[in-house]
Amino acid sequence: MADEPDTFSLWDLPLHTSAQLVGFSATLQDRYQGRLQEFGFHTGEEISCLHQPGFGAPRVFRVSNATYSLDRELAEQVLVTRLAGEANA
Repeated sequence: MADEPDTFSLWDLPLHTSAQLVGFSATLQDRYQGRLQEFGFHTGEEISCLHQPGFGAPRVFRVSNATYSLDRELAEQVLVTRLAGEANA
């Protein structure tokens, strides 16, 4: 999945931009993937970046009508793609 040209990590999602979840990195442990899925991180879900504080602090994302804060290590293992119509996001 990571080889697809429009696939990138959730951490790289620009502020106030939405993307579609396409999967998880192969290096993400099953327990973390399972927990994220319990929170609503499912393939096809729309995810938005709501807040990007400075200094590498966790970022805030909206998925499944809920808001979550993910640190860089975890967010880099969530793979997303641009939504149709947001080619330059």
